[in-house]
Amino acid sequence: MANDDIEEHATNGRILREGHAAARIGIERSRRGWSTTSLSDRLNHNGYRINPSAVWRIENGKRRIHLDEAIGFADLFGIPLAELISPPALTSQAAELIERVARAERTVHQAQEAHQQANNDLAAYLADHSPIREEAGAGTTR
Repeated sequence: MANDDIEEHATNGRILREGHAAARIGIERSRRGWSTTSLSDRLNHNGYRINPSAVWRIENGKRRIHLDEAIGFADLFGIPLAELISPPALTSQAAELIERVARAERTVHQAQEAHQQANNDLAAYLADHSPIREEAGAGTTR
């Protein structure tokens, strides 16, 4: 590969990663329901100086993102820097799959609680009605 090819590839790769970061920042901000001002305030509170207009310009590809800003965004969103610059469609799909798993786990947990409550209710009922318990017990020994 010639030096010109390497330089062109590096430039294209950098531009792609910056575009991924810009899109991911917008996705993460929207997911949290934050405005550009709210995001800017949070970054400033964490020591990363950036104004709301700069956040908007980054998200819309009108301004390049500096390394320290990218670190600040990744830190604030709780994601690795490498994930911030990854294609956002992949991370969005992963987020959707994680949410599906979380919903399914909540459903399973609710079903387990309902099952346990039904067992407790049955046990309490049978304890209060010993003739039924004896009949039920007699029926299972046949």
